[in-house]
Amino acid sequence: MIAETFIILTVMFIAVMGPSVVIAVLGYAVIKALGRNPSAATKIFLGMAVMLVFVEAISIVAILIIFQLFSKGH
Repeated sequence: MIAETFIILTVMFIAVMGPSVVIAVLGYAVIKALGRNPSAATKIFLGMAVMLVFVEAISIVAILIIFQLFSKGH
């Protein structure tokens, strides 16, 4: 029981921290790109928005898969 709970928490931590790290790196890259070329702000923000949508979608899918795998009502 304790081991199963620990495994679930570990997998959920990885599923949440992975996209969080990607969002942080993406934010750093966007700020750096805007500092180098402010005139390309529209293209940079469009690319950032698309990347954020995909990262959030991956995070949601991962959490749904975890809930499906570890659900008690088999």
